Amino acid sequence: MYVAARGGEEAIQNAETLYRALNGPLSPALVEGIERALPYLVDRVMAEGSLYAPDLAALAIAQTGGDLYEAVLLLRAYRSTVPRLAYAEPLTDADLVVVRRISAAFKDIPGGQVLGPTLDYSHRILNTEALSRDVQPEPPAEAEEPAPRGYFSVADWHRLNGLLAPTAKGEEPVAPGELPDVTRDPIAFPAPRAHRLQSLARAETGGVLALGYASMRGFGLIHPTVNEVRLAYADVRLRHPITGVAFSLGRARISACEVVNNMADRLELGFAATLGWNEVKIIAGAMLDMEMDKADAHPAHTEEFVLYHTEAVESSGFCIHYKLPHYVTFNSGLDALRRVLLKRDTEQRKRVIDEPVVVEGEEALA
Repeated sequence: MYVAARGGEEAIQNAETLYRALNGPLSPALVEGIERALPYLVDRVMAEGSLYAPDLAALAIAQTGGDLYEAVLLLRAYRSTVPRLAYAEPLTDADLVVVRRISAAFKDIPGGQVLGPTLDYSHRILNTEALSRDVQPEPPAEAEEPAPRGYFSVADWHRLNGLLAPTAKGEEPVAPGELPDVTRDPIAFPAPRAHRLQSLARAETGGVLALGYASMRGFGLIHPTVNEVRLAYADVRLRHPITGVAFSLGRARISACEVVNNMADRLELGFAATLGWNEVKIIAGAMLDMEMDKADAHPAHTEEFVLYHTEAVESSGFCIHYKLPHYVTFNSGLDALRRVLLKRDTEQRKRVIDEPVVVEGEEALA
């Protein structure tokens, strides 16, 4: 806080009042409009805020005027006040209601390619007509038959054909409540697999893309292929505390991506998933997941570097803290600089005084 700001608490309150006034009033209609019109932005804030609540994410966006870092911070702060009442049951690929599923590795994959909602193949032309009139989207085409409930995993198809190592046979499955939780446990390196995937899931999208792109351009050790990208709805299933019967509390939008890379004798797999629909983040995150397993990865792709520097709240908070008063440390540095300059000027003057003055032609006369 600007404790040394002139005007004190009153000045701070006036600054916040001006900020609110510039952003305009908050209203249920505004929040509902953001939630409806900006679903991918809402998804990003929910993922980085680690809280699936579209209405609260839309409220955070409205309250901060669209400042995503502040919106994520608001959502995380609210999340910390909410009690944890239960743990959802684990899901498999077959449990997802898939709306988009594509693979760049094969033309024909088990279950087929499902384009779903995407602008991948559209012209990027600004629709200026919307500035003067309402532009209604065309109704989507009706499917000839309903989509299947689940789709076969491309990675499982690789395993059946001996292209991927079999899934490791571990001990008894860990109960959901016993999984490491990066929001409650301090992260250590090498990080548990759960911490790594959780950190990537809530990482800042731009940071994940920047480091992933650096790897793609040649600073990394891999050049993977997108094995499968999925956009889906996942049932949040809980068990009734008395009957023990599993039931669905609702559905959440999720994204998941697998990338593969050729090794000497088989493929290797990278994975990332997140709340909401965010393809750029999960593709770059899956590449970083694979990159961080390398023995001699580029320094910018090591686990500690990636997980620390893509943490949205901590990284933005550290950057923003430079706006806070640093009067003492800066003036201490100035004092040291002044002493250096004073010493340098004193030595220069001393040299000028001690050096003999030679008049032109004097040496010749001597």
